[in-house]
Amino acid sequence: MTKIYASPRDLIGQEGTVLGPTEWLAIEQDRVNGFAEVTGDHQWIHVDVERAKEGPFGGTIAHGYLTMSLVNYFLPDLIEVRGFTHAVNVGADRLRFLAPVKVGSRIRGVGEIVGVEEVKGAIQSVVRVTVEIEGSEKPACVVDTISRYFPE
Repeated sequence: MTKIYASPRDLIGQEGTVLGPTEWLAIEQDRVNGFAEVTGDHQWIHVDVERAKEGPFGGTIAHGYLTMSLVNYFLPDLIEVRGFTHAVNVGADRLRFLAPVKVGSRIRGVGEIVGVEEVKGAIQSVVRVTVEIEGSEKPACVVDTISRYFPE
């Protein structure tokens, strides 16, 4: 269930708030191949289904950066902030890839607000997103996303 904040100022003091989890998302070969096409990363472990069967994971795996980019897919289902004139994605900190995402598996996002501060006329939040793999004790990746909201 999406956590909704009526104003960026409502984020102040929300550190420790857990967000999510989201619905599961299946990682299919078409998505991996599409990511390979747009990034130019055609390493066999991602796109060569036959060769990857003999590889270290018994099949193809998603690119780490594909997994990270899907954080942007999960964020709107984790948190919605309203009442701003504009917002910017400031970046990310503490990115870690902890387990491979095998093609055919399902992933989801879980978030936690780990920081909120006033910065240059805006409210900046840091949301740590953990991408979980169904049936795995280790997450695929963990990243701190940084967003800046300019209140109305």
